[in-house]
Amino acid sequence: MRLRTAAGAVLLTLAACTTGPSLENRGAVTAPPGDSRHLTIGSAGFTESDLLAQMYAQLLNQAGYKTSLITVANRELYEPALESGQIDVVPEYAATFADWLNAKTNGPDAPPVGSPDLATTMRALRRLATPRGLTVLDPGRAVDQNAFAVTAAYARQHHLRTLSDLGASGLKVRLAAGDECVQRPYCEPGLKKVYGIDITGIDPKGVGTTQAKRAVQSGQDQMVLTTTTDATLDQFGLVLLADDRHLQNADYVVPVVNRARAGSERVIKTLGKLNEVLTTADLASMNQQVDSWRRLAQDVAGTCLRDKGLLK
Repeated sequence: MRLRTAAGAVLLTLAACTTGPSLENRGAVTAPPGDSRHLTIGSAGFTESDLLAQMYAQLLNQAGYKTSLITVANRELYEPALESGQIDVVPEYAATFADWLNAKTNGPDAPPVGSPDLATTMRALRRLATPRGLTVLDPGRAVDQNAFAVTAAYARQHHLRTLSDLGASGLKVRLAAGDECVQRPYCEPGLKKVYGIDITGIDPKGVGTTQAKRAVQSGQDQMVLTTTTDATLDQFGLVLLADDRHLQNADYVVPVVNRARAGSERVIKTLGKLNEVLTTADLASMNQQVDSWRRLAQDVAGTCLRDKGLLK
C-alpha cells in the first residue's frame, strides 16, 4: 500500500512539470479491454526507454489518440502506476519484467522465470501480468541483452568471434563489470560454467560505463560487460563476442499496457506495427544519435518511424 501511495505522489509531482493534463486517479483496473482517448506513456528515464516511449506516443498520436509522456525511473514506482491506470503504456524487456513480477508475486527468493527461450519467457510473463490487469503485447525483433566485448585487436589476435572461442582459447580474462557480476548467473558464474572462460577477477567499474570500456581499451582488463544495443563500442575499438550458447535471457522489447485503458485492438495493432520492423541495430543506432550526437530523442524517434514507413 505504501508503494502505491508513493507512486501516485511521484507521478503527480512529475505531471505538474509536463504540458499535458495532470494525472488523476482513474480507478480500479477492470477486465474488459479499454480504449481511452488520452493515454499516458511511461519512460524509465534512460535513453533507450525514452526513445521507445517517444515512438509509442507518435504512433498513437497518428492513430487518433492524445498522449502525454512521463518519466518514472524506478520500476517499483511505475509498475504499480501502470496497474492503477496512472500510466497506460510502458516499454519493457520480457525476461527482466517477468522476473520482476515473479519476485513481486512470489517473493524475492522465487526461482527466476525468465530464460533464454522467448516463448517460455513470454508465457511466464503473461501468466504473471494478466491478473494485475496488464496486457503484454507480442515481442518484436529488437532485443537488449547483456553482452560481452573485447578489443577488436584482441579478437583478431586470438581469432575470437564467440564466447565459446574465448573459452576454448584458455586465455585468462579480467572482466570489467558491476560488482554483482560475481553472483549473477548470466555473468561470472555463467561464463565459467557455460563457456569455460577463465575469469581471474572482476574489475567493478559498472555495466558498459566509459570507465569500464577504457579499462579494456587500455589492456588493464580483457573484457567488458555491456549490452547488445551499446552504441559507443566503436569509439573504444571494441567488438561484441556472440553469445552462441545463449547464456543471456530473452530480453526482447515488449510494450505493456493497462488493459482497462489501453487494451483495445486499435492500440495493440498500432504498437504492433513498430515491433514488426524495429531491430536491435535500430536501437543501437538511435541510442548513438542521442548519447553521442546529442540529438533529441523526439527527433530521432520520428526519423526512425518515417524511415520505416510508419509515420506520415
